[in-house]
Amino acid sequence: MRFLIVAAGVTAAIAGPVAAQAQTTAVEGRVDRLEREMRAVQRKVFPGGAGQTIEPQIVPDTSIEAPGVPSGSPVADLTQRVAALENQVQSLTGQVEQDGYRLKQLEDGFSAYKRATDARLKALEDNGAQIGASGDPVIAPVDISEAPARPTRPASRPPAEEAPAAKPTGTRAQQVAAIQKPNSGDPAEDGYTYGYRLWQAKLYPEARRELEAVATKYPQHRRASFSQNLLGRAYLDAGAPSLAAVAFYENYKKNPNGERAPDSLYYLAQALTKLKKPASEVCKVYTELDQLYGERLSAEMKNGIAEGRVAQKCK
Repeated sequence: MRFLIVAAGVTAAIAGPVAAQAQTTAVEGRVDRLEREMRAVQRKVFPGGAGQTIEPQIVPDTSIEAPGVPSGSPVADLTQRVAALENQVQSLTGQVEQDGYRLKQLEDGFSAYKRATDARLKALEDNGAQIGASGDPVIAPVDISEAPARPTRPASRPPAEEAPAAKPTGTRAQQVAAIQKPNSGDPAEDGYTYGYRLWQAKLYPEARRELEAVATKYPQHRRASFSQNLLGRAYLDAGAPSLAAVAFYENYKKNPNGERAPDSLYYLAQALTKLKKPASEVCKVYTELDQLYGERLSAEMKNGIAEGRVAQKCK
């Protein structure tokens, strides 16, 4: 009997430390696992952190002891570390998920912006493909079925905007610079004279820009009629009869008493001829010109009208 009592005491004495050691080992395993997960999360969130461990934002309350564990024991310390690491892992995991969601939103927004930008660029490229070799847009022919009715236009913009003049470069810039711009104190007169000189030098885009500016800024000036008429001739000489017809008709319609209104009506007939309009339309323009301005026409223009009527077989 004494032997059994001694054996039971020895067994109890040995089992106590073994159980405590087993519990400590289990907690240490949890700590190691959590620390590894913590470092993995930190490398994901803070790639430049060089693997350093940050302090937890939530520190466990050390005043609360683990149930059944004496205060200050190694198991209590490990339990506190586990609680702190679990809280920190949860916090960082939530931050990673939020950052991933925001990144997804940014990627979706950028994709939508890229699609819209690509569509606008494609539209601009498609419009650019409609530019002719002369630098003028390729548009539908002007329709003047009932002279002197206003011809239809592909857009409401003025001709100068439909065929913008590119800035001269290289040798062309030198040619433009060689044209002297007058300075008489009358901007309308100076602008028309400069545009006329550019037209004579066959610098048509630059001439159109100057002439359009005069006709737009100074519509009451006598040179407005000259500028609008020469604007049409600059288009006609550059191989853009559609835009030329618009410019000529606007000059005749807006300022029928202008000094170059008869010229614009005369050149309008030539533009319609180049556009291969029906002979009846061209003949109506010639008839209108002769009836309205017969006395003001020069001999050269009268000969041109006679030749045009013969060519169109006007009655």
